[in-house]
Amino acid sequence: MKVIPGSQLKNTRAEARTFLLRAWTLFGIAVGISTILVGRLFQLQVLEYEFYETRSEHNRIEVQPVAAGRGLIFDRHGVLLAENRSVSSLEVVEERTTGVEETISAIRGLIEIKESEIEEFRRRLARKRRPYQSVPLKLKLREEEAAVIRVNGHLLPGVRVSSIAARYYPLGEVVSHAVGSVRRITVDDLNRLDRSQYAATRYVGRRGIEAFYEPVLHGDVGHRRVEVDVRGRVIRQLELSPPVKGGDLKLHLDSRLQILAYNALGDRRGAVVAIEPGSGGILAMVSRPSYNPNLFVSGMTVQEYRSLNNSRNLPLFNRAVQGQYAPGSTFKPIVGLAAVSKGVTSWDETIVDQGWFKLPGQQRIFRDWSWTPEDAGGQGIVDLRRAIYRSSNVYFYDLATRLKIDALSGFASQFGLGSDTALDVYEAVDGILPNREWKYGVRGEDWYTGDTVNMGIGQGYLLVTPLQLATVASVFATRGQWKHPRMLFSRDDPSLNSTQSPPPPISGPSQKDWELMIGAMEEVVHRGDRGIGGNGTAWSYIGRDIAYRMAGKSGTAQVVGINQDAQYDEAELDEYQRKHAWFIAFAPSDEPVIAIAVLVENGGGGSSVAAPIARKILDAYLLPKIASNR
Repeated sequence: MKVIPGSQLKNTRAEARTFLLRAWTLFGIAVGISTILVGRLFQLQVLEYEFYETRSEHNRIEVQPVAAGRGLIFDRHGVLLAENRSVSSLEVVEERTTGVEETISAIRGLIEIKESEIEEFRRRLARKRRPYQSVPLKLKLREEEAAVIRVNGHLLPGVRVSSIAARYYPLGEVVSHAVGSVRRITVDDLNRLDRSQYAATRYVGRRGIEAFYEPVLHGDVGHRRVEVDVRGRVIRQLELSPPVKGGDLKLHLDSRLQILAYNALGDRRGAVVAIEPGSGGILAMVSRPSYNPNLFVSGMTVQEYRSLNNSRNLPLFNRAVQGQYAPGSTFKPIVGLAAVSKGVTSWDETIVDQGWFKLPGQQRIFRDWSWTPEDAGGQGIVDLRRAIYRSSNVYFYDLATRLKIDALSGFASQFGLGSDTALDVYEAVDGILPNREWKYGVRGEDWYTGDTVNMGIGQGYLLVTPLQLATVASVFATRGQWKHPRMLFSRDDPSLNSTQSPPPPISGPSQKDWELMIGAMEEVVHRGDRGIGGNGTAWSYIGRDIAYRMAGKSGTAQVVGINQDAQYDEAELDEYQRKHAWFIAFAPSDEPVIAIAVLVENGGGGSSVAAPIARKILDAYLLPKIASNR
């Protein structure tokens, strides 16, 4: 094949045009990209400078809430009942960790973490909470444990040791039902509370004074601006708006008397409430069995809480203000005063107590407390005074039927029965003061005369709390000039103290009626001549060698019904079906400084079981005062 010369020569001009085109294209792209970058930099650095500066600052600066110190609680003598102690706890911020499980594993390589603590931590983590809110893993760290975590903090992102002021109750279970306790804040709590005020708060008042005066004790939250590093650890504090500490409270409670009452009950189930008649101040409020309120701060396992909550003995139940019981014979002084003030009977009128009572035209027998199948017992010729100190059931069966339910219920309501008259007792219940309307509304039945007969001796539908019976004793002590029961003695801000007016005096009884009734109640304790008149029901148990005059009334409240021809046999009954023992008293009877109600659940006789407890407490309270006045 013949090749033509010059056919393979390059086209340099075309190649130059192609190169130039490509170069300008690349230059244009570079200029465009540069223009975009410069424009974006101009936008960031000039046009949006303040916006991004603020965002950058927020990544470095945090505003953190600062919890206020909870107010302290003192007894009337300045003894601390609730204080705050510094405690170190281990907390985890989930959003700042590399992984919760990995973090837990790393922590367990440094200090001991129990499985129960991990389980509780996971439950807390699963609850609804604020973003970046720390969740406690170990509530109480020893000093050496806290030091180990701090030294290794750079290896544990999202983990921190916090020092908080935790609630502490020096007297523990002795004051738990009176002072109450705090608990960790739950989602339900946050739904009812001001979230801004509780942003840094871990605990809220749950029971007793802690719950009732939560707004006073809590204080006002503060805030601080801090600089943090990329791991969320605080580098330095920039600004502080300090919190305002909660208000301190001084209670009427006498810690010494509280301890005495708690110990006097021993291992029995029951309650003691003591009141200062002149002020209405609650000197002691004990419910047993009790619980250690510090467990709700330091933490307990689910099993431990279930053990408390499901116990048959109900240690979390405040018998003093929530327990409702038939008052038994402690109600008789009210029935007697109602009858004489309304002219139904007089102090001189007598009946023959044969040991049993029947309503006309009925076969049912209402028996005296001394009745047995072999011997009806009976108190013989009885007037009101003797009916009180001998506690004649038959006398009050008869008296109640003549008094009628409307008059009896209306008069008893003046003593605070059937309502919560306390000013600041948390969860105090009303009890039941029945009448025709109540029975028809609750049970859909008419009121029968037999109902009135039972109520005449403090049985039937009538239910009271130990706090209410202590109030009744206080009303008798002041001869009808009574005060609202109250826990608070004073707050650190005097302007906040209650100035509520007292209830009206009891209307109906004359001054002579009051003194005669109090005289009869004195003979319950002091009458011991063993003559024709008989002894007071409590004399043989507490009446000897008393250095002061005490007015009292015992009561034994039946829990289960007994057949007409059967005798009450405690040994045949389950412990929880046995009678309740009551005793109310005040002393010295001429110038009372203390009124008391003692309940022993399923304890048996009021005179033999409850009265000795009352005397032990009254002796401890009064004898030092008597000695100092000599």
